[in-house]
Amino acid sequence: MTIPVVVLVGPPGSGKSTVGRALAERLGVAFRDTDADIEALAGKPIPEIFIDEGEPHFRELEVRAVRAGATEHGGVLALGGGAVMAEATRALLRELPVVFLEVPLADAVKRVGLDAPRPLLAVNPRARWRELMEARRPLYLEVATAVVDTAGRTPEQVADAVLEALELKTPHD
Repeated sequence: MTIPVVVLVGPPGSGKSTVGRALAERLGVAFRDTDADIEALAGKPIPEIFIDEGEPHFRELEVRAVRAGATEHGGVLALGGGAVMAEATRALLRELPVVFLEVPLADAVKRVGLDAPRPLLAVNPRARWRELMEARRPLYLEVATAVVDTAGRTPEQVADAVLEALELKTPHD
């Protein structure tokens, strides 16, 4: 079994994919995003999965994608914002180096505009984002080895903070 060097969790707009790519490059490892894995598996974008098959089907695909990433990928793994909702996923993450990228709503809005095609943010995105965070924040904290605040930081600064929080060395160190 191969495990990730780091797993990134957090809400939409926290920078999981952008920071994950920067981290992977610095560490000299591959980057993997479970949302991309789900889209490849389903053969369609996530919003279409929600529309065509519903959220429960999407969550089943998500658990499978996280399990595969958590047991087969030796690089940086970014999870979808809601992946921590599944107990099976949280159980897998307990043994891994997980970083919760915390982001204030104002920064999330700037990053994703909250008008992007995100099924769970389609109606009243600001209020919905707050509701999702109220439900998910305790779960992000439950699985996190470290918490990195992304407020006002560039992706490079966040990547530095993740490396420092996990005491990871880059090939150049």
